[in-house]
Amino acid sequence: METTLVIIKPDAVQRELIGPIIERFERKGLRIAGAKFIRVPRDLAEQHYAEHAGKPFYDSLLDFITSSPVMVLAIRGSRETVPIVRKIVGATDGAAAEPGTIRGDFGMSKTLNLIHASDSPQSAQRELAMWFNDDEIVDYDLADQRWIDPG
Repeated sequence: METTLVIIKPDAVQRELIGPIIERFERKGLRIAGAKFIRVPRDLAEQHYAEHAGKPFYDSLLDFITSSPVMVLAIRGSRETVPIVRKIVGATDGAAAEPGTIRGDFGMSKTLNLIHASDSPQSAQRELAMWFNDDEIVDYDLADQRWIDPG
């Protein structure tokens, strides 16, 4: 099993897109292994976006992610979860993202881009550890898993 981090950002929360976004992952056959609806503390935002520290957009990025609650998800699949989730999310710029993706269907902006998804299995492990305690990610079988990905 592979697990990745997804953050439904403030713009998507304010536009009431949590349900439609989660539905995209569930319809693909992925499962929600952890979920939190939180207001992001500034120190966690700084830790999450540490790679962008010093860049011109860093402060506005922190202001945005802490401006409103977010829905943080641990999404699990039987294989290649990270690239599958990234494909469902779509390109960063909503105006350029393919129709059928979350950003392509719901987004127009490059900066207000609705959702974060880990970009590699290594990033997913690091990010999941920032946002979830071990006991907050639950492993379980879906009743229809054999019809989704028999292995």
